[in-house]
Amino acid sequence: MTHSPEIGTTIEAAGLATNVHDTLADPGAGTVLLIHGSGPGVSAYANWRLNIPALRDHFRVIAPDIVGFGFTEHDCERYNLRDWTNHVVAVLDALRIDQAHVVGNSFGGSLALAMAIHHPSRVRRLGLMGSVGAAFDITPGLDAVWGYEPSVEAMRALLEIFTYSPSPQVDELAELRYRASIRPGVWEAFSAMFPAPRQGALDALTHADGDIAGIAAPTMIFHGREDRVIPLATSLRLLELIPDAQLHVFGRCGHWTQIEHADEFNRILIDFLLG
Repeated sequence: MTHSPEIGTTIEAAGLATNVHDTLADPGAGTVLLIHGSGPGVSAYANWRLNIPALRDHFRVIAPDIVGFGFTEHDCERYNLRDWTNHVVAVLDALRIDQAHVVGNSFGGSLALAMAIHHPSRVRRLGLMGSVGAAFDITPGLDAVWGYEPSVEAMRALLEIFTYSPSPQVDELAELRYRASIRPGVWEAFSAMFPAPRQGALDALTHADGDIAGIAAPTMIFHGREDRVIPLATSLRLLELIPDAQLHVFGRCGHWTQIEHADEFNRILIDFLLG
């Protein structure tokens, strides 16, 4: 069987067999921890495959599959913000990393914010992309993502929601992500995380304004102007609340800033983290 690029190294973190991509070497600028989003069939590799090669030239890069996602062990008792965050912190502990730049995408942005709020000494700089975290009414796009029922057609429809302009390879990608979403245990885990009515699941990933305003880490926020999953207004609110924050908005861009504008995203993020 061909080895899947989605499978990295297995470590134990918070008592869970955890799939982690670890570039191991630190070229001198520290460590970057990448926290993926929550789309069906997602993994750290699928989320960050266009970013890790650029980041590894400057940083040690750590990209784990969060509990319940990808190739990490499933445990339905731990599908909540506290335990997801504790799992990420445990990954750093298992790898003996005291502090890292923390970059979170969408759902992963809420976990990154939780780290900056509750474990501030572990976070050097913070990166957020189309991040959950500030309160908003759930969008039809996010409701469709979390309400996904497995089929190639449904996955293709989600890919069109995620992006401003679907890739020419959208049919191939839909097939790959569909197959990832139906691996044993994956669909059961995903459906348990975000039950209807899904506003409640979103609210459970939201942080109090006062907690967000207390974040000390310098923060770079990214958002796609045409994002139909997380509204741009959410990142504008984070910009208002976080004292040392800046925002970059990509035009002609949906929810996947790190994929749709990968080269520019990588350049801006690296310059910020090196700053």
